[in-house]
Amino acid sequence: MNPSFERLELLSEHACFGGVQRFYKHMSSEVGLPMRFGLFLPAKAVAGEAVPLLTFLAGLTCTEETFAFKAGAQRLAAELGLALLTPDTSPRNTGVDSEDHHWDFGVGAGFYLDATQAPWSGHWCMESYLLKELLPEVIDAFGLDGKRLGLFGHSMGGHGALTLALRHPGHFQSVSAFAPICAPTQCPWGHKAFTGYLGQDETTWAEHDASALMGQQTSAPYPGGILIDQGLADKFLAEQLHPEVFEAACAKAGQPLTLRRHDGYDHGYYFISTFVDDHLRHHAQALSRNA
Repeated sequence: MNPSFERLELLSEHACFGGVQRFYKHMSSEVGLPMRFGLFLPAKAVAGEAVPLLTFLAGLTCTEETFAFKAGAQRLAAELGLALLTPDTSPRNTGVDSEDHHWDFGVGAGFYLDATQAPWSGHWCMESYLLKELLPEVIDAFGLDGKRLGLFGHSMGGHGALTLALRHPGHFQSVSAFAPICAPTQCPWGHKAFTGYLGQDETTWAEHDASALMGQQTSAPYPGGILIDQGLADKFLAEQLHPEVFEAACAKAGQPLTLRRHDGYDHGYYFISTFVDDHLRHHAQALSRNA
């Protein structure tokens, strides 16, 4: 048996559109605690074919189950032959007294970075967990195509998708986001998270700001284009999200960006489920070019 597979504890399994939706727990060496994730495998992957892997990073307060339960993505993912990976949003039960004192910091709010400040630096290592551990382990355990990886997310997870895609050039072949926190150095959520996880030195914050990272590019890192959907009835739009800042940075870098603004749509999963098929097709097209 594959050693990576032996490390995984299957929590539940559900037949789904000819494939299977599973939820796992495993011991993370990067986080130092058990972590959970969801994985949808289309029929081709169940049969042993090395299909592309699309990872979705969820937003504040969410878990590994949220996207799998609410987005309705499995039907088209099955048709397109895409595996869907849904990590949890933070470590849990860490022993840090204040870990659950705030809904937008601590538990359910890992911001997909590695904390450098105590007490968070002990376990809040989400960037290393995803890139160094979870993705390689899942690819290895299930025989997925590690050269065809896509990344997308929502809100805090949209921030994570954009920043990780820019911080790790060449690792992902496609990227998109729903209502991402585009400029966390310029919004309350980002200030709170970065102060707590990274400290008072704001020069370190830009390393985890998608707009700042895009502003450093001298050519388009994703020439096939980035897709972002944003609801105009989103109550967080004006204060927290700032898509116009990322839009300007993309224009300056020559990065093709499709930023779609939708009247009447808010920040939640009714919005995501409405447009998730477009994101799956966006990734499938990009990943097919790398087959």
